[in-house]
Amino acid sequence: MNLKQHTIKKPVTISGVGLHTGVDANMTFQPAPPNHGIKFQRTDLPGDPIVDADVDNVVDLSRGTTIEQNGARINTVEHTMAALVGMQIDNVLVQLDGPEPPIGDGSSKPYIDKLKQAGTKEQNALRDFYEVHEGVFFRDKSRDVEMAALPLDDYRITVMVDYKSPVLGSQHASLNDISQFESEIAASRTFCFLHELEELHKDGLIKGGDLNNAIVVVDRVIEEDELDQLAKLFNKPKVAVKKEGILNNVELRHKNEPARHKLLDVIGDLALVGKPIKAQILAARPGHAANIAFAKKLKKAMLANEKAMPKYDPDLPPVVDINQIANILPHRYPFLLVDKIIHLDKQMVAGVKNVTINEPFFQGHFPGNPVMPGVLQVEAMAQIGGILVLNSVPDPENYWTLFLAIDNFKFRRMVLPGDTLVMKCELDFPIKRGIAKMTGRGYVGKKLVCEGSMTASMIKKNP
Repeated sequence: MNLKQHTIKKPVTISGVGLHTGVDANMTFQPAPPNHGIKFQRTDLPGDPIVDADVDNVVDLSRGTTIEQNGARINTVEHTMAALVGMQIDNVLVQLDGPEPPIGDGSSKPYIDKLKQAGTKEQNALRDFYEVHEGVFFRDKSRDVEMAALPLDDYRITVMVDYKSPVLGSQHASLNDISQFESEIAASRTFCFLHELEELHKDGLIKGGDLNNAIVVVDRVIEEDELDQLAKLFNKPKVAVKKEGILNNVELRHKNEPARHKLLDVIGDLALVGKPIKAQILAARPGHAANIAFAKKLKKAMLANEKAMPKYDPDLPPVVDINQIANILPHRYPFLLVDKIIHLDKQMVAGVKNVTINEPFFQGHFPGNPVMPGVLQVEAMAQIGGILVLNSVPDPENYWTLFLAIDNFKFRRMVLPGDTLVMKCELDFPIKRGIAKMTGRGYVGKKLVCEGSMTASMIKKNP
C-alpha cells in the first residue's frame, strides 16, 4: 500500500447514463491538494454544492449507496469509490452535472481506465490510515449477514455469497493486495435476478439499466411472451436465454463474477469510513445496507480510538517536568526514558518521550535503519506507569516500583528518530496491597504504535 497520499495529474471526464436515475451526466475527476479527501460536487445545482464521501451522509440504500449534503444528492457512488480505493487515490474532487455517476458497463473498470489516463501523482503528505487494532464485528440476523474487520498491517478482503440459485450457487472472492484490484476485481459487473427486475422497475429504479451494464440472472424457465416483455423493458428487438443462465446469454468475465462484484461493493462502501483502512475484512452475504451499517460501526470504533488518545499540546507546561521526574524515579541516563508528564490523576497518567537520533541505543540498534527497540518502548511506558503508582502515596520518594509482569504486549508500528512518543497508562483495578495492574498504550501522532498490560508492585525503601 502507498505510504504517501496521491492525487491525479490532470482532470479527466467520463460521460454516460446513470443506472437508476436514467439521467445522462458528465463526471470529471479533478486533482486535489493533500488532506482534501474524496468529495463530490454537483455543478448543475445552484452554488455548486459539495458532498463529502462520508458514511454519515448516506441517505438511501435502494440497490446502491446514495449520499447527500448541502442539499445535493449523489446516487450510486460505490463503483466510483471502489475505483479510487483500487487506484489508491486519496485526494480528488469528483464533479458531476447530474444526480448519478455514469454506470458504464456496471463495473469500476471505466473509471479505472479514465483515472489511468489522468495518471497519479505522489503528494508530500503521509496517508492517515485507520488501523483496526481490535476486531470489529457486525451481524444482521434478518439477512443472515456477518462481517468482521480483524487487525492486519494491510488491506485484504474475502467475500462469500450464497443465493441458493442453481445458476450462481455459493461463491467466494478474495483480494489479497489492493494493487490487484484493477486486474482481479474492477471489471466485475453489477447483477440482479430476473424476479427482481419488475420490482426494481416499479420502484422507479434501473431507469438506465441495459443488458450492456448489468448481468441479469435467470434462475427459472421463462416463456416467450415474458422474453418479449423483457425486450421491451430494455429497448431491445429481442432477448434470449437458456433454460437457466444469464439473460441474453451474456458471458461472465469470471466464474465468480457476482462474488467479485460484491467484493467491489464492499470496498466502495467501506471507503466512506473516510480513511484508507488497514484490516482483514471478512464478509458473508453482504449487501449495501449491511456494508453501510458495518462502515458506521468501523467509523465509530475509529473515532473512539482517536478520542482515547492522550491529548498532547506542546505549548502547555508539563504537569510533571523532567526535574520532578528525576526526583520521583531512580532512573538516570541512559535509562531515563520519559521527558515530561502531561496528565496525572488517580486513574491515569500520560507522558512524552521525544525520540532523537542522538539516543545512545541507535548506535547499535540497526544503525543503517534506526528503530527504537520495542523493549525500551515497554521500559518508557513502565516508567510513566511507575509515576502513576507512586502518585497513590503521599511520600513517593520513599518507595520503589518493581514490575512483576508484562502481558500481551504488541508492537503495531516502528518508532523512529524524530517521533514524539506519547504514552498513557490506566489502572485496570484500584491499587490493592501495593499491587497495581494497568493497561498502557503508546502513540505517534494518531497512530497506535504499542500496547499491553503491566503489573507492578510498590515496595517501601529501606530506612
